[in-house]
Amino acid sequence: MYRDNTKVIHIGDRVIGGGNPILIQSMTNTRTSDIDATTRQILTLEDAGCDIIRCTVPDEESARAVAEIKKNIRIPLVADIHFDYRMAIAAIENGADKIRINPGNIGGREKLVEVVRAAKDKGVPIRVGVNSGSLEKEIVDKNGGVTADGIVESALDKVHMIEEAGYDNIVVSIKSSDVMMSIKAHEKLAPVCPYPLHVGITEAGSVISGNIKSGVGIGIILYEGIGDTIRVSLTGDPVEEIKSARIILRSLGLRTGGVEIVSCPTCGRTDIDLIALEREVEKMLSKYSKLNIKVAVMGCAVNGPGEAREADIGVAGGHGEGLILRKGEIIRKVAESEIVGALEDELKKAFL
Repeated sequence: MYRDNTKVIHIGDRVIGGGNPILIQSMTNTRTSDIDATTRQILTLEDAGCDIIRCTVPDEESARAVAEIKKNIRIPLVADIHFDYRMAIAAIENGADKIRINPGNIGGREKLVEVVRAAKDKGVPIRVGVNSGSLEKEIVDKNGGVTADGIVESALDKVHMIEEAGYDNIVVSIKSSDVMMSIKAHEKLAPVCPYPLHVGITEAGSVISGNIKSGVGIGIILYEGIGDTIRVSLTGDPVEEIKSARIILRSLGLRTGGVEIVSCPTCGRTDIDLIALEREVEKMLSKYSKLNIKVAVMGCAVNGPGEAREADIGVAGGHGEGLILRKGEIIRKVAESEIVGALEDELKKAFL
């Protein structure tokens, strides 16, 4: 597969490429200069399962904040830079574990060389980021619009700029809000790019639409053997990005661990408020995100026990009550109001 043969890149104490596990990324939405707020958010994301975090660095105050933030977090920090090459150098000097730049808008080749020199001195990788919305006019005109070919051409051009500056500690990101364009671009880039690829669908939208677009796009790309690290871009709480990324990876068999909930869609046989129950169970399980378990929440006493057989623990609802199960075996019957507590009790007995 492509990902087995990409260059191995070290980002802080994490590693991507060369067949290493696919890592999950997110980005803070706080002001980076607000050290306390940014640190709190990163720690929350760490607990949710984030492997690498990115923060915007638009000014010197934010660059200086990087050094303070890193004192209190446990995952690598990537500095996101736009336009001002000085901020890239400042972020590197303040301990950023990776920088994200678009070499085409950093201020010209001389400025890019300065950034590369600073990164090389510290061994800091550079993520080359190209979005469909920021393609050069000449490439858009050449291809008759924004296309997958144009995205790939632009990305390879930026990679060559860094290589010509004497550096190959590179990660590449090509993104579009168009799912099919993103898929095609990755299919074209992967065979000709030796560097790890950061995969995502940019500006995907809300938690609902963004999850669907990301699940389809990222899922297909990963299934084709492409991609070494991912970010699910959602408008909302970035913790939701981590939850979604974990589900995508688990669904493709690319990551194990974490809590998986399986629940039925309800039907006319459902005699309990399954929708509310599933939400309560999910909230309860958020405290145990480090466990590697499958939990079933089923609304039917007819098929529920069978459907929950492969889950570690579960419930099959009846008329105002529920059957608590462990590995398909019925443990006890409880009232509907006691189901969540009973599930948590069984979880603690079996896994803690």
